[in-house]
Amino acid sequence: MSDTNREESDTKAGPGTDADADADIDIDQWRDELEAKRAEKDEFFDEHPQSPIPPEEREDFEGLDYFDPDPDYRVTATVEAHDDPEVVLMDTTAGREMRYLRAATLTFDLDRADADLEDATAELAAYQLESPNEEAYFVPFRDKTTGQQTYDGGRYMELAADRDLETGDELVVDFNLAYSPFCAFSETFDCPLPPEENWLDVAIPAGERHK
Repeated sequence: MSDTNREESDTKAGPGTDADADADIDIDQWRDELEAKRAEKDEFFDEHPQSPIPPEEREDFEGLDYFDPDPDYRVTATVEAHDDPEVVLMDTTAGREMRYLRAATLTFDLDRADADLEDATAELAAYQLESPNEEAYFVPFRDKTTGQQTYDGGRYMELAADRDLETGDELVVDFNLAYSPFCAFSETFDCPLPPEENWLDVAIPAGERHK
Protein backbone atom coordinates (compact mmCIF):
# COMPACT_ATOMS: atom_id res chain seq x y z
CA MET A 1 0.00 0.00 0.00
CA SER A 2 1.46 3.34 -1.02
CA ASP A 3 1.78 6.05 1.61
CA THR A 4 -0.93 8.65 0.95
CA ASN A 5 -0.27 10.51 4.17
CA ARG A 6 0.73 13.69 2.38
CA GLU A 7 0.02 16.50 4.82
CA GLU A 8 -0.27 19.92 3.26
CA SER A 9 1.04 22.76 5.36
CA ASP A 10 -0.45 26.24 5.50
CA THR A 11 2.62 27.70 3.82
CA LYS A 12 1.79 29.69 0.69
CA ALA A 13 4.29 30.80 -1.89
CA GLY A 14 3.33 33.77 -3.95
CA PRO A 15 3.52 37.55 -4.24
CA GLY A 16 3.85 39.12 -0.83
CA THR A 17 5.27 36.02 0.88
CA ASP A 18 8.50 37.29 2.38
CA ALA A 19 10.66 37.38 5.48
CA ASP A 20 9.21 40.68 6.72
CA ALA A 21 5.69 39.26 6.78
CA ASP A 22 6.98 36.21 8.65
CA ALA A 23 8.59 38.42 11.30
CA ASP A 24 5.18 39.83 12.17
CA ILE A 25 3.57 36.54 13.20
CA ASP A 26 1.87 36.23 16.58
CA ILE A 27 3.94 33.53 18.27
CA ASP A 28 1.22 32.68 20.79
CA GLN A 29 -1.36 32.29 18.04
CA TRP A 30 1.08 30.24 15.95
CA ARG A 31 1.73 27.93 18.91
CA ASP A 32 -1.99 27.53 19.66
CA GLU A 33 -2.72 26.65 16.01
CA LEU A 34 0.14 24.15 15.95
CA GLU A 35 -1.10 22.46 19.12
CA ALA A 36 -4.62 22.31 17.64
CA LYS A 37 -3.27 20.60 14.50
CA ARG A 38 -1.47 18.07 16.65
CA ALA A 39 -4.58 17.32 18.70
CA GLU A 40 -6.61 16.87 15.50
CA LYS A 41 -4.03 14.44 14.13
CA ASP A 42 -4.01 12.45 17.38
CA GLU A 43 -7.78 12.11 17.11
CA PHE A 44 -7.46 10.88 13.52
CA PHE A 45 -4.83 8.30 14.47
CA ASP A 46 -6.91 7.14 17.43
CA GLU A 47 -10.36 6.92 15.86
CA HIS A 48 -10.39 7.11 12.07
CA PRO A 49 -10.82 3.91 10.01
CA GLN A 50 -7.88 5.00 7.81
CA SER A 51 -5.52 5.44 10.75
CA PRO A 52 -2.11 3.83 10.13
CA ILE A 53 -2.13 2.49 13.68
CA PRO A 54 -3.05 -1.22 13.45
CA PRO A 55 -6.52 -1.80 14.99
CA GLU A 56 -5.13 -4.14 17.63
CA GLU A 57 -2.76 -1.39 18.84
CA ARG A 58 -5.17 1.57 18.97
CA GLU A 59 -6.37 0.83 22.49
CA ASP A 60 -2.86 1.56 23.74
CA PHE A 61 -2.36 4.64 21.54
CA GLU A 62 -1.79 7.70 23.73
CA GLY A 63 -0.98 10.26 21.06
CA LEU A 64 1.97 11.04 18.85
CA ASP A 65 5.24 12.26 20.33
CA TYR A 66 6.45 15.73 19.37
CA PHE A 67 9.27 18.11 20.01
CA ASP A 68 8.09 21.26 21.78
CA PRO A 69 6.97 24.02 19.40
CA ASP A 70 9.98 26.17 18.55
CA PRO A 71 9.75 29.23 16.27
CA ASP A 72 13.50 28.96 15.56
CA TYR A 73 12.53 26.17 13.16
CA ARG A 74 10.04 28.30 11.25
CA VAL A 75 12.49 29.61 8.68
CA THR A 76 12.34 31.68 5.51
CA ALA A 77 13.78 29.89 2.49
CA THR A 78 14.97 31.41 -0.78
CA VAL A 79 13.81 29.53 -3.88
CA GLU A 80 15.83 28.44 -6.89
CA ALA A 81 13.24 27.14 -9.35
CA HIS A 82 14.24 24.56 -11.95
CA ASP A 83 12.61 25.32 -15.30
CA ASP A 84 13.60 21.94 -16.72
CA PRO A 85 13.37 19.73 -13.62
CA GLU A 86 15.37 16.53 -13.52
CA VAL A 87 13.78 13.19 -12.73
CA VAL A 88 14.74 11.83 -9.30
CA LEU A 89 14.16 8.15 -8.56
CA MET A 90 13.37 7.71 -4.88
CA ASP A 91 13.78 4.33 -3.26
CA THR A 92 10.84 3.19 -1.17
CA THR A 93 10.56 1.18 2.02
CA ALA A 94 9.24 -1.79 -0.01
CA GLY A 95 12.24 -1.80 -2.36
CA ARG A 96 10.53 -0.08 -5.29
CA GLU A 97 11.33 3.24 -6.97
CA MET A 98 9.09 6.29 -7.35
CA ARG A 99 9.65 8.99 -9.97
CA TYR A 100 9.64 12.62 -8.86
CA LEU A 101 10.73 15.87 -10.46
CA ARG A 102 13.21 18.11 -8.64
CA ALA A 103 11.15 21.27 -8.98
CA ALA A 104 13.08 23.67 -6.74
CA THR A 105 15.94 24.06 -4.29
CA LEU A 106 15.25 25.83 -0.99
CA THR A 107 18.09 27.59 0.84
CA PHE A 108 17.63 28.72 4.43
CA ASP A 109 19.50 29.77 7.56
CA LEU A 110 19.12 28.13 10.95
CA ASP A 111 19.67 30.65 13.75
CA ARG A 112 19.16 28.77 17.00
CA ALA A 113 18.84 29.98 20.56
CA ASP A 114 20.12 26.65 21.93
CA ALA A 115 23.85 27.10 22.52
CA ASP A 116 24.39 23.34 22.08
CA LEU A 117 23.18 23.51 18.45
CA GLU A 118 25.24 25.30 15.83
CA ASP A 119 23.76 27.77 13.37
CA ALA A 120 23.88 26.69 9.75
CA THR A 121 22.93 27.47 6.17
CA ALA A 122 21.29 24.48 4.49
CA GLU A 123 19.54 23.41 1.31
CA LEU A 124 16.64 21.07 0.63
CA ALA A 125 15.24 19.98 -2.70
CA ALA A 126 11.47 20.24 -3.22
CA TYR A 127 9.85 17.67 -5.49
CA GLN A 128 6.66 17.12 -7.41
CA LEU A 129 5.22 14.02 -9.02
CA GLU A 130 5.21 13.95 -12.80
CA SER A 131 1.42 14.08 -12.72
CA PRO A 132 0.18 17.54 -13.81
CA ASN A 133 -2.38 17.44 -10.99
CA GLU A 134 0.32 17.44 -8.34
CA GLU A 135 0.27 20.86 -6.67
CA ALA A 136 2.05 20.65 -3.32
CA TYR A 137 5.83 20.54 -3.09
CA PHE A 138 7.11 17.40 -1.36
CA VAL A 139 10.15 17.82 0.91
CA PRO A 140 11.37 14.53 2.42
CA PHE A 141 14.48 14.83 4.57
CA ARG A 142 16.80 13.19 7.06
CA ASP A 143 18.75 15.01 9.76
CA LYS A 144 20.91 14.12 12.74
CA THR A 145 17.84 13.15 14.80
CA THR A 146 16.93 10.44 12.23
CA GLY A 147 17.04 6.96 13.72
CA GLN A 148 17.52 8.37 17.22
CA GLN A 149 14.72 10.74 18.16
CA THR A 150 12.83 10.52 14.86
CA TYR A 151 11.76 7.80 12.42
CA ASP A 152 14.69 6.03 10.78
CA GLY A 153 13.09 6.38 7.35
CA GLY A 154 13.15 10.18 7.54
CA ARG A 155 10.37 12.73 7.78
CA TYR A 156 8.23 14.67 5.32
CA MET A 157 6.96 18.20 4.80
CA GLU A 158 4.41 19.44 2.27
CA LEU A 159 4.54 23.03 1.02
CA ALA A 160 1.45 24.37 -0.69
CA ALA A 161 1.80 27.13 -3.26
CA ASP A 162 -0.79 29.37 -4.90
CA ARG A 163 1.33 29.42 -8.08
CA ASP A 164 4.47 27.80 -9.47
CA LEU A 165 7.57 28.80 -7.56
CA GLU A 166 9.98 31.18 -9.24
CA THR A 167 13.67 31.82 -8.58
CA GLY A 168 14.01 34.53 -5.94
CA ASP A 169 10.71 33.74 -4.20
CA GLU A 170 10.81 33.52 -0.44
CA LEU A 171 8.56 31.22 1.54
CA VAL A 172 8.19 29.96 5.06
CA VAL A 173 9.30 26.41 5.83
CA ASP A 174 8.07 25.29 9.24
CA PHE A 175 9.91 22.22 10.52
CA ASN A 176 7.46 22.09 13.41
CA LEU A 177 5.11 20.55 10.83
CA ALA A 178 7.57 17.79 9.85
CA TYR A 179 5.89 14.40 10.19
CA SER A 180 6.65 10.70 10.03
CA PRO A 181 5.24 8.75 7.06
CA PHE A 182 2.64 6.04 7.67
CA CYS A 183 5.41 3.44 7.32
CA ALA A 184 6.60 4.45 10.77
CA PHE A 185 3.44 2.87 12.18
CA SER A 186 2.72 -0.06 9.88
CA GLU A 187 4.72 -2.13 7.39
CA THR A 188 1.65 -2.39 5.13
CA PHE A 189 2.53 1.01 3.64
CA ASP A 190 5.18 1.77 1.01
CA CYS A 191 6.86 5.14 1.47
CA PRO A 192 9.53 7.06 -0.47
CA LEU A 193 12.84 7.49 1.32
CA PRO A 194 14.58 10.89 1.32
CA PRO A 195 17.26 11.00 -1.39
CA GLU A 196 20.82 11.69 -0.26
CA GLU A 197 20.70 15.30 -1.43
CA ASN A 198 18.12 15.91 1.34
CA TRP A 199 20.21 14.46 4.16
CA LEU A 200 20.95 17.40 6.43
CA ASP A 201 24.18 17.49 8.42
CA VAL A 202 22.46 19.21 11.34
CA ALA A 203 19.87 18.18 13.91
CA ILE A 204 16.32 19.46 13.46
CA PRO A 205 14.66 18.89 16.85
CA ALA A 206 11.24 20.05 15.67
CA GLY A 207 8.07 18.34 14.49
CA GLU A 208 7.21 14.70 15.13
CA ARG A 209 9.40 12.44 17.20
CA HIS A 210 9.27 8.67 16.94
CA LYS A 211 10.20 6.13 19.57
